[in-house]
Amino acid sequence: MKRPSRDTQDGSRRVGRRGLLLAGIQLGVVTTLALRLRSMQLEHAEEYRLLSDGNSIKIRLLPPARGLIHDRNGLVIAGNEQNYRVTLTREEAGGDVEPVLRRLSRLIPISDARMAELMEEFSRRTAITPIVLADRLSWEQFSSIAVNAPSLAGVTPESGLSRAYPRAGDLAHVVGYVGPVSDYDLSKIEDPDPVLMLPEFQLGKVGAEAKLEGVLRGKAGARRVEVNSAGREMRELSRQEGEQGATVQLTVDARLQNYAAQRLGQESAAAVVMDVQTGDLLAMCSSPSFDPNKFVRGISSTDYRALMSHDHRPLADKTVQGVYPPGSTFKMVTLLAGLDAGLINGGSRFYCPGFTEVGGRRFHCWRGGGHGSMDPIQSLEQSCDVFYYELAQRVGIDRIAAMARRLGIGVTHDLPMSAVAEGIAPDRAWKKARYDQPWQIGDSLNASIGQGYVLASPLQLAVMTSRVATGRVIVPRLVRALDGIPQPLVEAEPLGIDEAWLRLARGGMDAVMNGAHGTARRSRILRDDWRMAGKTGTSQVRNITAAERARGVVRNEQLPWNRRDHALFVCYAPFQSPRYAVSVVVEHGGGGSAVAAPIARDIMLFALEGGLPPLDSVPSDQRAEMEARHEAMHLYTPDPPKSGRTRA
Repeated sequence: MKRPSRDTQDGSRRVGRRGLLLAGIQLGVVTTLALRLRSMQLEHAEEYRLLSDGNSIKIRLLPPARGLIHDRNGLVIAGNEQNYRVTLTREEAGGDVEPVLRRLSRLIPISDARMAELMEEFSRRTAITPIVLADRLSWEQFSSIAVNAPSLAGVTPESGLSRAYPRAGDLAHVVGYVGPVSDYDLSKIEDPDPVLMLPEFQLGKVGAEAKLEGVLRGKAGARRVEVNSAGREMRELSRQEGEQGATVQLTVDARLQNYAAQRLGQESAAAVVMDVQTGDLLAMCSSPSFDPNKFVRGISSTDYRALMSHDHRPLADKTVQGVYPPGSTFKMVTLLAGLDAGLINGGSRFYCPGFTEVGGRRFHCWRGGGHGSMDPIQSLEQSCDVFYYELAQRVGIDRIAAMARRLGIGVTHDLPMSAVAEGIAPDRAWKKARYDQPWQIGDSLNASIGQGYVLASPLQLAVMTSRVATGRVIVPRLVRALDGIPQPLVEAEPLGIDEAWLRLARGGMDAVMNGAHGTARRSRILRDDWRMAGKTGTSQVRNITAAERARGVVRNEQLPWNRRDHALFVCYAPFQSPRYAVSVVVEHGGGGSAVAAPIARDIMLFALEGGLPPLDSVPSDQRAEMEARHEAMHLYTPDPPKSGRTRA
């Protein structure tokens, strides 16, 4: 018999090895499947039985706890409070929710009007969307529903968190408020986070709550629950908690803000306090204010109409949204524009006869008889309009507008607040683009004293004052830290204005407060180490005709409130080593020296003292009034902040 060749033997061995390898692979696959089958049938049998039983496992999102907002000292100014509520899902109720609502109304009150609202909402929403039937339930109501839940198909009692603002109106415009997610909110988001679909999930609407929504919201968790064939929740199988939003620390001081709010009273007004070294905004007070808690809980139509119809506009944040003719507070801009251009110096003088005549039209000084010969410091001290009319004709509007933007007016400052206004620093190109008209010399004269087209917000006036006080490009900021991590400070670059010219402007502001003829001398601070420099402003909101001027200008107090002049004041202190800048605008308040300056002085004193201003820091004839005013205030005296967990 012929023996197999060597090639045939090698081929047989290769086939044998391949067969063994294939058999081994097949055995491994079969073993793996057997072990997996054993696991499914024995170890996880109950879990998969539930999954196969009519889709009886539901995944429910858990809303994350919203991040807290603190003031600069760690005091909570936006927190969370426990909220008991009840929801109903139409799909789990078998499609007909009315019988369930009727049964539920025996446990908690549901009026016919509320019943109609709920039925309309169920018709608009998908069958799988839970609808909040009632919230802010008492513990007794919540317990009663929980006990009866097995007989209420699709009803789920929930314990969650709701936003709360412990300082109510003090910081309403800065912090803003949250509210339920609306269809309009969702329409503005390209790919909405599924957590936004949760019933009554709260979304930032205005202020820091809206602008910092991304860091405050957090991330949703999830829970797996077993429901029976009727859609009733039977038990919770697993839970993964969500991730709380970041803790945000703002630069504002809640105590200073509280004092500023009470010092403004019910005036239609705004005050801004700024740290001139860091740019930190220590107070941003808009008056009158409102209670943001009402928006979280669902503001009534009566309350909302009252806010909307109020002539002092409590919903508007006047600190950043309000823009006003800055009046004579703008004169530092015009003065520095002339000095920087080399057109005047400290010894330059202009004569004020009480008016300047240009093109057959008279531009009047506020002092009808005139001021006589004025130098730059005297022009600020006595707020001579004619000095600036003459200067504007030499400098030109383009240089004035450029200086205004350099000092922070006519630019939008990047802050997490709603509708931050740009203001207007007008020039030739602006008027051509806006009105398709050429610039007139009269426009320049009006702009030189902060009238005409010039508009600035209280924030911008505080920035301007900080930059004049320091000679640096101070940038305002509102966020101090995120989750305990300090936010970087923007290093302030030099303004690029000759220090000699800045000293001249500061000297004029010092004379306003402390000079013999200073327009705000009555609001001076007596302590040398707190010596304050400032500038008054009064801006017209109506035209004064030649006929009225001839027979005598009507006094502010004789006019309707909304036709009176705005009162403005800006200041910084201490004069030699600036720490804080303050701007105050009182809408239709009348004169800046009489109305705005005393308010700003008191707020500055509170900032310097770190508490109630000492009486001996003001002139003796004003101390009794200040003491009485302080006794009538309900000042914020917070408990020491508790240490809290952050995500850092």
